[in-house]
Amino acid sequence: MSDARYILEAAGVVKRFGGLTAVNCMDFAMEKGKIYSIIGPNGAGKTTFFNTISGLYKPEEGRILFGGREIQGMAPEKITALHLARTFQNIRLFGGMTVVENILVGAYTRLRQSALQAVLRTRTFVEQEKAAEKKAEGLMEYVGLRGVGNELASSLPYGGQRRVEIARALASEPQLLLLDEPTAGMNPAESEDAMHLFRRLRDELGITILLIEHDMKVVMSISERITVMDYGEKIAEGGPAQIAADPRVIEAYLGRGAAASAGMDAIEKTSCESGTEVGP
Repeated sequence: MSDARYILEAAGVVKRFGGLTAVNCMDFAMEKGKIYSIIGPNGAGKTTFFNTISGLYKPEEGRILFGGREIQGMAPEKITALHLARTFQNIRLFGGMTVVENILVGAYTRLRQSALQAVLRTRTFVEQEKAAEKKAEGLMEYVGLRGVGNELASSLPYGGQRRVEIARALASEPQLLLLDEPTAGMNPAESEDAMHLFRRLRDELGITILLIEHDMKVVMSISERITVMDYGEKIAEGGPAQIAADPRVIEAYLGRGAAASAGMDAIEKTSCESGTEVGP
C-alpha cells in the first residue's frame, strides 16, 4: 500500500534510451508540504527522472505514485489534471504571446467546458474565461510580475521569463510543483527572491516542491531533504548537512582524488536490491 505521508513515491524506476540506461532502479519518496531537491553532475539523470514523473517519458520498469495513484506512462496532460505541474530546464514560453496569455495556457487546464462551447463562446465559457484572466493577473502579482501582463513574454529578462513559467504552472493549481533549474541564469538578487517565492508557495499555498538545481546555495538554503544522483542512480539522500559531508557526493562532484585528499574512503553506490517498495 502507498504511504499517506507521501505525495510522490517511486520504486525501481528505470528509463533506457537504446543501450544507455539514463535512470537505473530509482527509489524516491517525498512528504507532503515540503521542499526537496535532486542534485548531481551534468548527465546524472535528474531531468530524465523528472520527465518520467511528468509523463514525457514512459519508464521501462518501476512504479510512480502521485497521491497514491499510479501515473507511470500516463499522458502529461492527464498528470497535470491530477494537480502535478512542472517547469523546464530550457524555458518553454510562447514568445509571440503576452505574459498573461502564457499564464492562461496553464489556467485553461481547469476549464470545464467543451470545445464546442469554446467555439460558440457560451455565457458559461465566457464567465470561466474572465475568472481565468483574473486568476492570471493575481498570479502575476504573486510571483512579482505586476504591470507586465501585456508585454510579450520574450521581451522580459531571463529571470522574468522564469517567473512567467512558474506562474503558468501555478495556474494549473498544482499540489506538487516540479522545478527544473528554476534559478538558472538569475543573478544573486534574483535567486534570493526566487528562494523567498518558493518558501511562500510551500507556506502560504501548501504546495510541495521538488527542485533540480545546480546552485548549491539555493539547494542548501531551502531544501528539507536532498537526493543525489550520479550515472542514473541515487548515491546519497538526506538533509543538507548530511549531504554536504557525504564522501560519495564529494567524489561525484569533484572526483575520487578530492574525496581521498579530504581523508574519506570511496563508498560503493547504493544497490537497487535495498530499494523502497511502493504499492501492494
